[in-house]
Amino acid sequence: MKRKYYPIHSDFAPLAKLNPPLNRAVLPAMQKSMSALWNLEKSGDGVTVTKLQIPLDKKKSMRAILYSPEGSSGKLPCLVYYHGGGFVFNAAPYHFLNAREYCRGAKCHVLFVDYRLAPRHKFPAALDDAFRAYRWTQMNSEELNIDFKRIAVGGDSAGGSLAASVCQMARDYGAAVPCGQLLVYPCTDVRMKTDSVKRFNDTPMCNSRDMAKYIKLYIPNLAHLPMEERVYASPAEALSLKGLPSAYVETAEFDCLHDEGLEYAGRLEDFGVNVTVHETKGTIHGYDFMSKSPIVWESMQKRIAFLCRIFKIDGK
Repeated sequence: MKRKYYPIHSDFAPLAKLNPPLNRAVLPAMQKSMSALWNLEKSGDGVTVTKLQIPLDKKKSMRAILYSPEGSSGKLPCLVYYHGGGFVFNAAPYHFLNAREYCRGAKCHVLFVDYRLAPRHKFPAALDDAFRAYRWTQMNSEELNIDFKRIAVGGDSAGGSLAASVCQMARDYGAAVPCGQLLVYPCTDVRMKTDSVKRFNDTPMCNSRDMAKYIKLYIPNLAHLPMEERVYASPAEALSLKGLPSAYVETAEFDCLHDEGLEYAGRLEDFGVNVTVHETKGTIHGYDFMSKSPIVWESMQKRIAFLCRIFKIDGK
């Protein structure tokens, strides 16, 4: 299929024809290959790396990395972070780089979560892992030198969906809600009904055709999910967003998820939530891939500024 022309910024030209393969036959091999990146994470550049195991049950556990500012002491805030990848791909190199940037820039711990992936592990496996990691961080905050009152959640794309849903689950289940939610080009609405979904069916990195495949791999029984479960797969469908924490919502211009990100931000504001919106221009979904782009750098500074505000770093 011939792609339509989009005035994408030249910084992202190397991604102009890239869309991840979503063939069930190749996904296991890709997951295994990408999983190995985990082993490359080492302490350095002002960040201390600690590999952890979060218990899932008596026999199973989930990998996590705790990034900490080098030489830090006392209790620090913590960002529990969920990487993107359509619920089917492991963390990419830029996800690990971003975790380090958040750690250094916001002077905080970052708990980077290796949640289970579709299609082998279908909904709600990833969300169960995400919520468990958040609650585990709370319950082990003393041992981890984390300030219990300054734990936020964040994620990009599919990870943004998990972060938004964790906030709702914490509220609904009577747990202490995060102090903030960092949502970078998040997937918030599986109904796929927005104008940007209809317009961007051939954009690079992720488009509406890709999203339909991701959703089918992650939630094959979507049509039969009872609403009390569906709202956590599709956080925009929640009847109430009251009582949720301050949010940062970032969107990409040529992204099928663009409109649902803005709509979710608007609904949060309607329920009295303080929201910071950053609409990037000339961008495509997953533009963080080009980590040296000035556009990415500017976005990173805005994300870090949000974290500093909710963590009350340096009086911000």
